Amino acid sequence: MSWNREQPQRGRRPFVRPVDDPPGTSRLFIAVPVADDVRDGIGAIMEKLAGGPVDERRPGQPRWVRVDGLHLTLRFLGATLDERRAELAAAIETVAAQTTPFQVVLSGGGAFPNQYRPRVLWIGIGEGVAELNAMERRLDAELRRLGWPGDDRPFNAHLTLARTDGVPGADEVASRLVDEARGVSLGWRASRLVLYKSNLGHGPTHYEALAASELAASE
Repeated sequence: MSWNREQPQRGRRPFVRPVDDPPGTSRLFIAVPVADDVRDGIGAIMEKLAGGPVDERRPGQPRWVRVDGLHLTLRFLGATLDERRAELAAAIETVAAQTTPFQVVLSGGGAFPNQYRPRVLWIGIGEGVAELNAMERRLDAELRRLGWPGDDRPFNAHLTLARTDGVPGADEVASRLVDEARGVSLGWRASRLVLYKSNLGHGPTHYEALAASELAASE
């Protein structure tokens, strides 16, 4: 299918910094952390695509995530009352106790909604999808029990690398990511579930681990 390079300009949205969270709340999410050696491999890909370090936000560049915080998100909770952290820590402990450690392999790459009008750049999951899906369902059930609204959107496990709304030439970066990630095969044994807090700043968002539980179900 032919494609006019001028068309995506109309679909790009300017970047708007998220508003500060209300007092007494924190921006939380639950995720599986990526192993150190795998982060190093993905970080090398990110720097190749960026043409340099990605730890500082530069004009005209995608908003790369911090390499030291790469993770697979299972549930974004948003602004959450700080007093509910203990409940969430207990919830991830329950889910982790029901989950056996499993192998995750990152493979391939792309963009949401597509590489021609990209808003998010990602690396895909080649192995471990069924296990991540099962853990997300357990987590959703536990959060519903605690009064959180269910997330009825289809879960699509992926590793976010960058956000690209309003970035000129983002479609070209997305195209290069698809080519660069075609032969990627980086794996590790997922063994922890973590409650994270997002700390917003002038550079890439810093993720702070508030609670963690080891996956403990027997094989």
